[in-house]
Amino acid sequence: MTDVDLEFARVRAVLDRPTLRLMSRPTSATVLAVFRTVFDRDVQYVPADRMHLQVEEHVARLQATGARVPASEQNGEAGADDSRPNGRALCREWVGAQWLVRSNSPDGDEQYSLTSHALEALSLVDALSADRALISESRLAMIVDAVHRWAARAEPDPDVQIRRIDAQIAELQAERERLEHGGVDTVDDARMRDGYTNISDLIRQLPSDFKRVEEAVATMHRSIVEDFRQEVRPIGEILDDYLARTDNLMEATPEGRAFEGAFELLRDDALLLRLRDDIATILAHPFAESLGAGERRAFRNTVSILRQGIEDVLAQRRQLTATLRDQIVAHDVVRDRELDAVIRSINRGLATWMDRGSARDRLPLGLLPATAEVGTLRERFYDPDAESVPPPIEEPDDEVFDELDVETLRRHGGPLLTELRAALRFAAGDSSVDAFHELPPEQRRPVELFGLAHLLTGHEDFESAAHVAEHRTVRPDGSPVAFHMPTAALTDEHRPVTPDTTHDEHAQEAR
Repeated sequence: MTDVDLEFARVRAVLDRPTLRLMSRPTSATVLAVFRTVFDRDVQYVPADRMHLQVEEHVARLQATGARVPASEQNGEAGADDSRPNGRALCREWVGAQWLVRSNSPDGDEQYSLTSHALEALSLVDALSADRALISESRLAMIVDAVHRWAARAEPDPDVQIRRIDAQIAELQAERERLEHGGVDTVDDARMRDGYTNISDLIRQLPSDFKRVEEAVATMHRSIVEDFRQEVRPIGEILDDYLARTDNLMEATPEGRAFEGAFELLRDDALLLRLRDDIATILAHPFAESLGAGERRAFRNTVSILRQGIEDVLAQRRQLTATLRDQIVAHDVVRDRELDAVIRSINRGLATWMDRGSARDRLPLGLLPATAEVGTLRERFYDPDAESVPPPIEEPDDEVFDELDVETLRRHGGPLLTELRAALRFAAGDSSVDAFHELPPEQRRPVELFGLAHLLTGHEDFESAAHVAEHRTVRPDGSPVAFHMPTAALTDEHRPVTPDTTHDEHAQEAR
């Protein structure tokens, strides 16, 4: 074969992948939009019934706007509306196209999840939709740092490694002295935005990488189970093959190596804590004010993405191990052969019937096994406890209970949102903790902190925990107790409006 033939075969194999088939169809925009809407960044699994309804609603809405939508089979249902898409049929087609996976949840309910091909397509769309330069300072610096770090690890001469470490120490010491004498460099928003975009591109690829490892384990699971059922090899040989393929999966594939690296990362608590702190530091830079709430939430949930991806892979491995254990413990060769003989005889009998009869002939088919004829059985037997008279109900003594009034119940009840809202609205201080301390002792119970957190939800300072202050509370019995929780600045636009304030009162305050 010539070079062009080889290149043509390679390109055609790539174009036949489910990822590019998803992006090259005329209805790709509709399918990808539905996937992005149903499977949010925080949603990985959707129940089957809910998925069918959401697909029907979203596709029908896009169809009404004139978008080109995929056609679905109506499954021969009587009275089906041809103009409305069938969510179940569409999901079944997408499962066959390797864009969706249908599995069982831990509760036994059916659910859908995206395959690695669909996640890769969504990641590519997100990357292409962002306005950024492909060659940037942060990306080149990351490449240079990675090459330098791995070159140091690949160096076999210990003297050269020592010289590299000494040079790094000298460079860090000079940087420390420069910072100690006030030489602080301020990074502008443009460069921070470029670095954030580069990191986000790498984070966006993590779900599809983990999903590929999960699918590889599932493929190995099906292959090994098939070997068990066909009995083409001894059980010991199948187990040896399983262990060898598991090691090869985690060492010989890029996805497996990424999984092992992420697994090592999550086992290092100090490194994980440093990652959280670094993410918080990046989001505290002024450039982060230009990011949307969804972008900040996705960047902050990087560690959660790692945890969820590793948990999914480990769940597939646990399922494979459980299947192997069940096959080894409960495998009965004799019983399986008897069952196979019975099934083969049924198939032969069915083939004989099909040759002799026509499509409209009716043949009596007995139940296997036959219905047992059993007379009436007793459902209940004599029980002395059921026949005895229950003991009399003792009347409670009302004098043993203390009388409760409304004020006592209110002291032990939930937070007083009306009083808290008024305190935040008309507080003399500039922060929520000052407004809280201005309340009387009977309104500064520990439970009022839950109401304060509820009223401050959505405040950027409170949710980012930029400032944590001590809140001194008083229990209903009069004992003081202090709690530390985030506080927020009370500017005019962040002060809550009291719902019972009338228009006349506002006019009077204005005068």
